[in-house]
Amino acid sequence: MNFTALDTVVLNRDLPEHGLRRGDLGAVVEVYEPDGLEVEFVRASGRTQALVELSTNDVRAIADQDLISVRTLDRTG
Repeated sequence: MNFTALDTVVLNRDLPEHGLRRGDLGAVVEVYEPDGLEVEFVRASGRTQALVELSTNDVRAIADQDLISVRTLDRTG
């Protein structure tokens, strides 16, 4: 899939080094050809949790059947 800047994406895998889990939502900040993305993940407060470079395989587009939820940040990992 082709992503563009400001697309909202869903993380496909855990990234414990950034405190992120599969299913977390992020916003595409930059697109790097051929298959790289810079994605920002934010806390509910609006503070940035992580800004990471990912492959397009690491995320997917939001689907109509997706449900948004809130979880507490695991500060041990």
